[in-house]
Amino acid sequence: MSGTTLHDDTGGGPPALAADGLGMTYGLRKHRHALVDCTFRLPAGRICALVGPNGAGKSTLLTLAAGLIRPTAGQVRVLGLHPAAARERLAYVAQDKPLFPQLTVAATLRVGQELNPGRWDQEAAQAVVYDELEPDAKVRSLSGGQRTRVALALALGKRPEVMLLDEPMADLDPLARHQLMGTLMAAAAEHGTTIVISSHILTELADACDHLLLVDRGRVRLAGPTDAVLGAHALVTAPPGRDLAPHEVIESRASGRGQTALVRPRGPLDPAWEVAEPSLEAMLLGHLRNPDAPQLRVDGTQAADTQSVPDAAAETGAQA
Repeated sequence: MSGTTLHDDTGGGPPALAADGLGMTYGLRKHRHALVDCTFRLPAGRICALVGPNGAGKSTLLTLAAGLIRPTAGQVRVLGLHPAAARERLAYVAQDKPLFPQLTVAATLRVGQELNPGRWDQEAAQAVVYDELEPDAKVRSLSGGQRTRVALALALGKRPEVMLLDEPMADLDPLARHQLMGTLMAAAAEHGTTIVISSHILTELADACDHLLLVDRGRVRLAGPTDAVLGAHALVTAPPGRDLAPHEVIESRASGRGQTALVRPRGPLDPAWEVAEPSLEAMLLGHLRNPDAPQLRVDGTQAADTQSVPDAAAETGAQA
């Protein structure tokens, strides 16, 4: 099973990350569902924003992809392989960023080098930490943000093909977040690294990520290239009392000029409406405020309640 390769639906190489009917339950009676029937494809070389509210299942998904726990339903594959078989080719940074507190920064990097013979990039690892930290500083003496730098240095030094990052920037100041996000993007551009980054900082994700995965209440709500998902939505302002049908309304609220709504177009939009493409943050917040909105997948996977995105995007563009 660990050697089975799952190839991309387009006929190319395997996706960097793929899930089919993935589920995870906890508790003695298996009654708490952390993930439910999650199916998606993430092509290689993408920077994917994994977003959703607290308790949505994001950390569970990353832990499953890292091969640290086993699913109770379905499967997840990394580079077409069982996570255990792909472990040398992936790096995972958990929220708590476990490190050896008694080691120095330099010793921690040496451990990373010894554990990854033939793959280790000492220059890349040192570039993340040595501009800010002393090599002989003990890990136990570091702040939360400084430990984050060490954990990311270990991940980048491994030169993985896939990086799984769970809230990596939460304890960094804005400047440090900007610098390290730039480092991650450079790694993706230079080495084709696939990066999945879970974060609540939507504005920074919008500038860095080209793929989107929204998880809410254990289910995949949105999945696909960011531009395609955004292009399937429109932000419209309609006069008071105007019916928004037949369009699918994600969220609607009263405004000074009538009503402003986030919609998925189902045909031509009324020429009397003001139409704009929503920002990534506005679209995500609209979906999070309406957890009953149907799923939308633009990644080649299908679901019974999934909108056909190319048609919706074309209709939106025809009216823009």
